[in-house]
Amino acid sequence: QVQLVESGGGSVQPGGSLRLSCAASGFTFSSFGMSWVRQAPGKGLEWVSGIAGDGGAKGYAVSVKDRFTISRQNAKNTLYLQMNSLKPGDTAVYFCAKNKFAWASGSSSRDDYDLWGQGTQVTVSS
Repeated sequence: QVQLVESGGGSVQPGGSLRLSCAASGFTFSSFGMSWVRQAPGKGLEWVSGIAGDGGAKGYAVSVKDRFTISRQNAKNTLYLQMNSLKPGDTAVYFCAKNKFAWASGSSSRDDYDLWGQGTQVTVSS
């Protein structure tokens, strides 16, 4: 079955950390770039980070750079997002998304990805 399943979300205080995971199945994981995209309440999709299929090239949105780290374990078909120094503005549903090619775009458009997970809620509040 072709799917992405996120986990690791939750509630945390400002300054805290969370690690999101995305388990992929049904396709050759290492052949495709992967991205994290989030959606805050009442707002549109926002690209957070992306990583190429071989794990080489990585990119981050300015709002999360130096706080979030994207990685992948192709042997385990799993994508990760380590989130440190979390802020209330990071509160959102976080989705992992499969890119259409081996590289990862910085797009926030749903049309630029061909597979999405169900999302995991991250809430940052004191």
